[in-house]
Amino acid sequence: MKLASLLATVSFGVLTASQAMGAESLQDVMKRRGLNEKDVLAAAKTYTPTGKRDEFLVFSSGGQSGQVIVYGIPSMRILKYIGVFTPEPWQGYGYDDESKKILDEGSNIDGRQVKFGDTHHPALSETNGDYDGQYLFINDKNFPRLAVIDLKDFETKQIVKNPIMMSEHGGAFVSPNTDYIIEASQYAAPLGGGFVPLEQFNEKYRGAVTYWKFNREKGRIEPENSFSLELPPYSQDLSDFGKGPSDGWSFTNSFCSERYVGGIESGRPPFEAGCSAKDTDFLHVVNWKKGEELFKAGKTKQINGHAVIEMATAIKEGMLFLIPEPKSPHGVDVTPDGKLLTVSGKLDSHVTVYSFEKIQAAIKAGKFSGKDEYGVPIIDMKDVIHKQVELGLGPLHTQYDAKPCVAYTSLYVDSMLAKWDFCEGKVIDKISIHYNIGHLMAMEGDTAHPAGKYVVALNKLAIDRFNPVGPLHPQNHQLIDASNDKMQLLYDMPLPLGEPHYAVAIAADKLKPHVRYPHGTDSRTEEKHPASVRAGKERIERTPGKVEVFGSVIRSHITPEIMEVTEGDEVTVHLTNLERAEDETHGFAISKHNVNLSLEPGKTASASFKANKAGVYPYYCTEFCSALHLEMQGYLIVQPAGYKATDVKAKEGVTYGKADYDARVKTNVETQKVIDSVVGYITSVNYKDFAPVVALVEDATDQLNFAAGAKAKSEDYAAKGDFHNAFLWAEQWFQYQVKTADIGLRAKTFLEQGGAKKVK
Repeated sequence: MKLASLLATVSFGVLTASQAMGAESLQDVMKRRGLNEKDVLAAAKTYTPTGKRDEFLVFSSGGQSGQVIVYGIPSMRILKYIGVFTPEPWQGYGYDDESKKILDEGSNIDGRQVKFGDTHHPALSETNGDYDGQYLFINDKNFPRLAVIDLKDFETKQIVKNPIMMSEHGGAFVSPNTDYIIEASQYAAPLGGGFVPLEQFNEKYRGAVTYWKFNREKGRIEPENSFSLELPPYSQDLSDFGKGPSDGWSFTNSFCSERYVGGIESGRPPFEAGCSAKDTDFLHVVNWKKGEELFKAGKTKQINGHAVIEMATAIKEGMLFLIPEPKSPHGVDVTPDGKLLTVSGKLDSHVTVYSFEKIQAAIKAGKFSGKDEYGVPIIDMKDVIHKQVELGLGPLHTQYDAKPCVAYTSLYVDSMLAKWDFCEGKVIDKISIHYNIGHLMAMEGDTAHPAGKYVVALNKLAIDRFNPVGPLHPQNHQLIDASNDKMQLLYDMPLPLGEPHYAVAIAADKLKPHVRYPHGTDSRTEEKHPASVRAGKERIERTPGKVEVFGSVIRSHITPEIMEVTEGDEVTVHLTNLERAEDETHGFAISKHNVNLSLEPGKTASASFKANKAGVYPYYCTEFCSALHLEMQGYLIVQPAGYKATDVKAKEGVTYGKADYDARVKTNVETQKVIDSVVGYITSVNYKDFAPVVALVEDATDQLNFAAGAKAKSEDYAAKGDFHNAFLWAEQWFQYQVKTADIGLRAKTFLEQGGAKKVK
């Protein structure tokens, strides 16, 4: 596209206006910033105008943060960090009692609470091999465990610990209908833990792959219905489930099939020398459907209460086979049609494409080149290869395009991304990235029907791409336009939260998250919280040594505003967010008590602590929620043991009279007229066709009801001649009116911008 044509497209009508107003033209901006036509085209491809949304959402591992990162494509805007294996303060994850239970149960090992996680490979739930937008799974390499995240609210619901592994890397990967989730071990160790000297490595150390059973109806992994397969003491790596014709089978890489044990400190060559000596490693080919049958038939061994299919049983039953693969591989990726598998070896310049049909033919014919030391049949590599394609140095990970036969493979050593045809075995295009690409991600690129359009390079080094921020650099995710044969680099995005290893991208319209919870929901169980309250039903219950608060939050106060306890009391505060309006989240924190709650609309959460020191401790809302946010406060009064209250009456800071009351009432009456006019507009149009407005109207109605209650109290005090309290309740009446007006005006604006139509 010529520059003049591009300018006409991007800035039609803007240049004329800018000339009239004396503002910069697009040409002026390009000159000032040193941009060329290619830069502007890349910007136009990623720019998402205000109020518009992205086409795809990405879920990226957060590496050492133990969390998940969510961002949009093509804008590359970060939308959320999801707390998983480590606390996340903004969401109150690991601080409220409900999430503490999940985190603590999933973090306790041998009496230690592990507060670190190393997330690597997220996986989205699938139906018939395609993403369905319901659940996300993520593994922790350091402490072998797997987490379930519900995409109705992007919250972690469950963490399961692997009872037999000491480390893992090959998780999470899901079967085509999310029946099972794979988690494969990494470094061989005695299964179940315990001490075995390294001199017995080949005899007593083992790898494994776990098939976690997922109950979609409950949204939870069922450990009691899960099983593992014992594997040789190779270092297992990544996995994939078959689909279509290969459904019922799974595939797991390995490296260090030499089974070498280093010891550089004692003069032995290091692991990296001994673990890369052979030209090939082993791809594990597993009939997991057969494994499921064996598990249900009870043909397993119990290790730490977990069912394990022994290697000898798997061999006898025709469940486990090996195929040589390029050495030091990192990923086995089944093609969208399920007919082929691609494997890359980081120390080989080729990508090898295996034929599942040929693999099955060799198995059925019993055609093996031999067995490994543990008796596992080995299929001859040359008998099952479809193609072998030379792509470049350090091929690592493959994803697929919407176009038939088109794949993308990262080239770590070359710092390049290759686009190639796996049917014909030819390279289509290459593009340089920055720098040392690890995994890559195509849009829905590991499903039965990839979406194409974009690829993201997850690069291990950033070096000079961003402003210096010290020796520790952010990670660099680079967005690439892959819609044409020639790829175009569009955007560099810094990620300063751990080292993201892998990511998955889903079409945004497949996600249907909540914007609010049903009133009083425990978000971790998705059930009604037993301590939730309605407005006016707040209370404090006291028993010896224990105080339990059943409170609420709403713009702009916390009920109760004063909590009095005795030094040494065990205190639990349950708070329910009464709001219904979208994005009206409240927070709650108590000074010096490590109490921190995030309360989204409709949610109930709890915080338990010991009041171990007498004193006065302010508490407040931590989310800026209204014009009087700073006034959303209260006091925790921890009285010394044996304290006796006096009858001294507190002195008021300011005293109000009848004139103050009359002036406030006059203002309130005028304010009500404004509210009535907004209500008149809303009810005159088809507001019920706009779900967000319906929620706003419900919230505004609640606020008006609260206003009516405050008005009645104000009038009662005025009738008694107590104009001080009459004025203060009239002030509260006004505050509810202000909130009502705020909500109503938001609804009115939404309707006007959304093209609401008049109704009779």
